[in-house]
Amino acid sequence: MAQKPNDSGIALSVNNVTKTFRVHQEKTNSIKGLIAARGRNRYEDFYALRDVSFQVAEGEAVGVIGHNGSGKSTLLKCMAGILQPNEGSIDVHRRMSALLELGAGFHPELSGRDNIFLNAAILGMGRKEIAKRFDEIVEFSGLEGFIDSLVKTYSSGMYVRLAFAVAINVDPDLLLIDEILAVGDVTFQQKCMEKFVQFREEGRTLVLVTHDLGSVRNFCDRAIWLENGVIQGEGAPADLVDKYTETMLAAAEPDTHVEGARRGAGDIQIDRVEMFVRGSQVARIRTGDDVLFRLHFTATTRVINPVFSLRIASLGGAMITAPNTRDAEVVPAFIEGSGVVDVTMNNIPLLPGPHVAHTEITGFGRQHVFDHIQNAVRFDVLSGATNEVDGLVTVHPTWSIDGSGVAGHSEMFD
Repeated sequence: MAQKPNDSGIALSVNNVTKTFRVHQEKTNSIKGLIAARGRNRYEDFYALRDVSFQVAEGEAVGVIGHNGSGKSTLLKCMAGILQPNEGSIDVHRRMSALLELGAGFHPELSGRDNIFLNAAILGMGRKEIAKRFDEIVEFSGLEGFIDSLVKTYSSGMYVRLAFAVAINVDPDLLLIDEILAVGDVTFQQKCMEKFVQFREEGRTLVLVTHDLGSVRNFCDRAIWLENGVIQGEGAPADLVDKYTETMLAAAEPDTHVEGARRGAGDIQIDRVEMFVRGSQVARIRTGDDVLFRLHFTATTRVINPVFSLRIASLGGAMITAPNTRDAEVVPAFIEGSGVVDVTMNNIPLLPGPHVAHTEITGFGRQHVFDHIQNAVRFDVLSGATNEVDGLVTVHPTWSIDGSGVAGHSEMFD
């Protein structure tokens, strides 16, 4: 896409962009079918983007979020010039590089060395400039020992690493990225992230499309939410990520009954687990809510000194807490028939993410298991009383900063 210099401080402008694709309703391969259709195949226009407009300022990092099929990748390809919009325009005001279809310009019958010169030229670098940066590109890729081998002999990982190394080292002022850490092994991904951080510190402009909401929240200055090709929201990353997450969760009501393995003697069992916030039964809670877990049980015989336990864990992850009635010194002499056990957790410190609760009923010595249900209930935690997002829980910290060179306080820290 042609660069259009300006001095407005805008690196990229997307102006009323609409992009459609033809979706054929029926396809015929027979002469009879073609005659019946009078030589025409029926189709309808699918709108991947509808009247999308926004600007990206110089030095800004913008994250584009949305579910699969929302138009994110189509938008990025239009900005990169790979696709042309049906309506509207995109103006690029700074030298751009796109980390999209890595290695699209590589030729399998050429060596890695030759492909560096070929691909860098496609990205807008002159031969002298490529030669000057050649060693840096090879070192970044980590393929020094294979640079004169034909690219067709490369593994898929080697191929992508070389392509990424070329794209990231063409010295762009504007970088378009499709999935920030989708290439290479952990070491190479760390190297890529360090390069992105360097770009940020140098004041370069980045547009990032990703499903990694943590990267958008922590790495970007602004976020754009696409839904069915239309901008649904735009603003501060943390706020927009929270709204997007809540909307996506609301559209897919969770199945709280995900009972896994069950074991135990069975004299007394948990029938179901319910969650309540402010008196209403819920499947989602927020950090800081006062939450009541209600365990419904049935005993088929008299059980002496039963101990109830509720274990909360991140979904597929670490155990967070496992309170039980023996530690709380709330152990009945015996139980028979049906009833409930209520476990109240005020100002719950769980941070956002999917969670599960496991239940267990044992004898007083905690060795004899009457009933154990792995994954008795699944629930989501949304952001609430804290802006913290990393880790499993908040310890409700308070912060103070003092010193001779400390001035005031700001709502936003750089």
